[in-house]
Order: sequence, then structure tokens, then C-alpha cells
Amino acid sequence: MKTALLQITSSDDPAENLNMVRAMMAEAAGQGARFILTPEVTNCVSTSTTRQREVLQHEEDDITLAGLREEAARLGVWLLIGSLGIKTHDTDGRFANRCFMIDPRGQVVARYDKIHMFDVQVSESETFRESKNYRPGEKAVITETDFGKVGLTICYDIRFPHLHAALAQAGARILTVPAAFSPVTGAAHWESLLRARAIETGCWVLAPAQTGEHPKTRGKTRYTHGHSMVVAPWGEVLIDAGTDPGIHIFDLDDSSVTEARRRVPSLTHVRPFDRP
Repeated sequence: MKTALLQITSSDDPAENLNMVRAMMAEAAGQGARFILTPEVTNCVSTSTTRQREVLQHEEDDITLAGLREEAARLGVWLLIGSLGIKTHDTDGRFANRCFMIDPRGQVVARYDKIHMFDVQVSESETFRESKNYRPGEKAVITETDFGKVGLTICYDIRFPHLHAALAQAGARILTVPAAFSPVTGAAHWESLLRARAIETGCWVLAPAQTGEHPKTRGKTRYTHGHSMVVAPWGEVLIDAGTDPGIHIFDLDDSSVTEARRRVPSLTHVRPFDRP
């Protein structure tokens, strides 16, 4: 199964980002990709809440979702939209950070709202309070595809092994981790976390990422780590995309999951225990 990770540098203009991603999807499909993945917040990267309120839309009106569904159907490919910033009808006005799996007919077959919010101070100059503007999801999600069961996660979720273990125990053979990772935490932890989740679960871990310096219109400049990765079920890093935007294609082989789990069947060795 030829699969493509798209590494991009989204701006705060959803229409501009949509055109960029559609062109990259067409190029990836032209190279034989039948499953294409985009990063977290594909539609808009912005440090300005005011700007987000201006350009983000409700799911039923979202131009990025509509345009990428149309492109997936035109190309006849599976598409993981890593996430979109989506307006909700919540009374507190917070957005959802929502992942979508799209089938080759352009239909939404699964949605996942990011569960774990990135509320951290990673350095003296870099603080994030994701929960201020985004409300957390409450449900883990697996989706059926014609190439296997896929467990959906987003970015900061990677730090919570119990989520990924639960997805694998429920049948997932592929875990997706679209991200807009901080350069500080990315340099320190990104590869280690992705490899750990693959090794623990015997799953493929596919992590398309935002990268570089995002165009600034209001507020401070946002930087992301890049280094989109593909980690095989035995823990080998098959792709490290570096920091340039681009398309990265590889063969997704389900037999690798079977072999890794045969060698170390840890998912079948889970035992209950009393907490201290």
C-alpha cells in the first residue's frame, strides 16, 4: 500500500493552505500513493485567537474539509486530514482540534477530537495553553479501512501510552499522530515517543508534521519542529522528513505488524494490577 506523508508549513489563510494541500495530494497520487496523510491544523496555524475566530468555520461550512473531500474523491485515495481547527457550538466558544478520515469516495468515515490539551511551558519564552481556545475530546477512535484498522491520535496525545495501548488492544494496526510539535520538545522527545509507541503496540506509527516558520500576520511568529516520521512496528525509523516541506512516500506492509507481534506478543500479556 503506497502511502504518503505531507510535511507542510501552513499559514493562517485556510484558502491558501487548501490550494497547497490539494496540489501536493495530486502529486502524491501521481506517484502511486493510495493513502495520504496531512499534519495537525492543516487549515490554519495562527497565534492570534482573533484571527482564528475570523477564519475558522463550523464543520458543515469548512472550506478545507469540503475541498479535501472533493480532492480525495477525484483522486480515488484514502485521506487522513491530520486535524482542522473547527468552530463548535459550545457555549464557551472554544474550537475543536478535529481529525478526519476520508474514504476514496470523499466520504467522512471517522472523526476524532484531540483528547489531551497542550498546556505547558516548554521554555522561558514558549508557553502554550491549548485548552484556552480548544476543548478536549472524550472518545478514542478506530476506523476501518481496506488496508487495516487505524487508531487516530493527534500531537500531544503521543505522550499518553495508555491511549495508544487501548487503540492497539481494540484492533488498531496503524496509529496516526499528525502534529504541529514545538521545536523545543520536538528536538528532545519527538522521535523517542514515536518509537516507543510503535514498540509498545507493534503498530505502524505514521506522523505527518507541520514544519518551520509559519507566516506571521498578527501576534508572534509560530515555529514547528517538522521531522515527519514513519516508524515500523519493530521500532525502526523508516522516514525522517527533516525540516523542509515535501511529500514522503513509502510502502505500508501489514505483515510487519504480524511479525513484530509474533516476536514480542506484549499486547496479549497485559495483566490487571492494584494501583499503589
